[in-house]
Amino acid sequence: MVDDAPSAPARVTGPGRPHPLGVRPAGDGVDVAVVAEHAERLELCLLDRDPSEPSGWREQRLVLPARTDGVHHGHVAGVRAGQRYVLRAHGPWEPARGHRYNPHKVLLDPYARVVEGTVQHTPALLDHVVVDGAPSELMSTVDSLGHGPVGVVVDEPPHPVHDRPGHPWARTVVLESHVRGLTRRLPAVPPELRGTYEGLAHPAVVDHLVRLGVTAVELLPVHASAPELHLHQRGLVNYWGYNTLSFFAPEPRYSAAVGRGEDAAAVLAEFRAMVASLHAAGLEVLLDVVHNHTCEGGLGGPTLSWRGLDNALYYRTDGGGYRDVTGTGNSLDSSQPEVVRQTLDSMRYWVQTMGVDGFRFDLAPALARVRDDERGTGGFDPDHPFLVAVRADPAFAGIKMVAEPWDIGPYGWRTGQMPVPFADWNDRYRDGVRSFWLDGSRAELESRPGPGVRDLATRLAGSDDMFGGPRRTGARTPLSGVNFLAAHDGFTLADLVSYDTKHNAANGEDNRDGHDHNLSWNHGHEGPTEDVEVTESRRRTLRALLGTLAVSTGVPMLLAGDELGRTQGGNNNGYCLDDETTWHDWSLAPWQRDLRDTTAFLLALRAQHPVFRQERFFGARPVQRLDGTRDVGWFDGDGDELSEAGWSDPWRRTLLMFLNGDAVAAEGEPGVRPTSFLVVVHGGAHGREVQLPEPPWAESYRPVWSSEQPRPEWPAGPGGVGIVPSDVLGGARLGVPARSLTLLEAVRPDARAARR
Repeated sequence: MVDDAPSAPARVTGPGRPHPLGVRPAGDGVDVAVVAEHAERLELCLLDRDPSEPSGWREQRLVLPARTDGVHHGHVAGVRAGQRYVLRAHGPWEPARGHRYNPHKVLLDPYARVVEGTVQHTPALLDHVVVDGAPSELMSTVDSLGHGPVGVVVDEPPHPVHDRPGHPWARTVVLESHVRGLTRRLPAVPPELRGTYEGLAHPAVVDHLVRLGVTAVELLPVHASAPELHLHQRGLVNYWGYNTLSFFAPEPRYSAAVGRGEDAAAVLAEFRAMVASLHAAGLEVLLDVVHNHTCEGGLGGPTLSWRGLDNALYYRTDGGGYRDVTGTGNSLDSSQPEVVRQTLDSMRYWVQTMGVDGFRFDLAPALARVRDDERGTGGFDPDHPFLVAVRADPAFAGIKMVAEPWDIGPYGWRTGQMPVPFADWNDRYRDGVRSFWLDGSRAELESRPGPGVRDLATRLAGSDDMFGGPRRTGARTPLSGVNFLAAHDGFTLADLVSYDTKHNAANGEDNRDGHDHNLSWNHGHEGPTEDVEVTESRRRTLRALLGTLAVSTGVPMLLAGDELGRTQGGNNNGYCLDDETTWHDWSLAPWQRDLRDTTAFLLALRAQHPVFRQERFFGARPVQRLDGTRDVGWFDGDGDELSEAGWSDPWRRTLLMFLNGDAVAAEGEPGVRPTSFLVVVHGGAHGREVQLPEPPWAESYRPVWSSEQPRPEWPAGPGGVGIVPSDVLGGARLGVPARSLTLLEAVRPDARAARR
């Protein structure tokens, strides 16, 4: 960044204001306000580059003169945009009570809008002395200036004036992606823009997203982050970014403006321009945010910001240590109003100033845990002040909120229990669909009982067991569940059908990291193979999985690259690999282009037909016809409605789901013809004939798509698919291939003829 001229003489000229928090341009300088409730004194340290200084910085320290309700504040004249700065906090060094004030450590402003520099994992960043390789309660007197990032003063940009796409949940399709990984190897993007915010907004990327049919891009963390010590020691990075350094500053590694040496304001302008470009194409931008912990880690971690400002306030402390519900060494204490405020302020900033359309909250229950009791088991509260504030704040009206509804603390699994307006990542959907298509196929080959069809049906129908019935909270609907088959954490979809076990040796943890319960199936060979039969079988399963996601009730989410058959070589935890393992390979083989086109076809079909986008649970609306049919019908392979014995049969591998378009017609969309569909799911190892439900369900059926097809169009003849592109009468028998999903449009009797 080039705005590096020496600062003008600065001086404290008044108390300023305790709000808003941060270092904000005001009049002839800046207003400074920082939460440090237990600190005795707080200093603003203005920095100018000076190679003659050991730290590389010349430092001017100014004591903030006022304190209000734990906020230290003051007005400093003579400071302009572009000024680098840090903080120093003075107070008690009492580790056993959670107080770790050490004025030898410079601290990043938690509200800094731009950060510059990287975390250098040296002893200078530790607030304590290491004795015999372990943290002690002795204070370190080594100054940390020059070893960590600094804040940069910037003018607050105006609120965006462009319109948000504002897609309703019923029409939302999410693509989970990574700013860097998506474009790092994309030839159509200029080399200097690959892996950047500007690169993500390139027409080649936008065209792909629009053509694919997604409506929202969910970006893995873009908040400034830092690598953990153990990664630094192995020469790796935290590629995913779940190790937050600042909740307000964009990650500078993803900025083309930084690469060009432009000023700090250009970083913000680049991010805002990316959002505007995606909005112009009708795409929403959701941010994966990590408000449950910080990059300071446990007791052996660096002191960079919050620990030095008010360790006992910001973190869940336990005497001299931490109560950790995140698995990262520390957990932010969401029972503290100041911590809740920081989260809400950050969210408002990214919505109102940076223009984003929503958030996915990492380990969301950690944000809604009450104060710890004497056993240290502060529990999740659906009426937690944070959740209530999100619902009540007009700044978030219409903003999408998605929860990862689990953490590792006591009673941390909360899928289906987050209140409106949150939608939950539906891990039960992921596991249920994987179990049927993958583990169930393996079970059949091994002649052992499988999962049957009951759970699959529940997932296809919107997971009423999770979001409806007695578990229902508030106004939750099938659209409260985000259905996904793969995400950043785990196998890609292509690896899910190619590997039985994880292959994480490159992470340097002896393959101990990552999930072991993947419900994957390698189709008879582990990893890459030239066996045509295995390869084709894997691709058919890929298409069946994508077809299942497209026709399922709920909000679908794809992992970016799954539409291209992207592989990570069996690595199911690529969090530390910023290389070809995790970057998208855009040199597509013909089968990958076919898979992309199949995905686009399925998403277009979903967008066209409301019957796949149900907004209420089945059975929750009046029956629209008097012919005995319902909004959904479940049949076995002989055309009979499933009996209780059929639902409970662990050997059953065939299920027919009839989606009645007439049931949604009254709620429907202007100009959209109500259409009914029959979804034929056959997970068996061999093809079979199924009998199609007869009138009054449908008079005939028109084939639409089969996962047997490499591309989304019907062949000229049967061609081994088992069905022809012509209508099939209700009650007739239809041949379906092994391990396939077949979709047929149902031609319904005239509704008027069925009325009395």
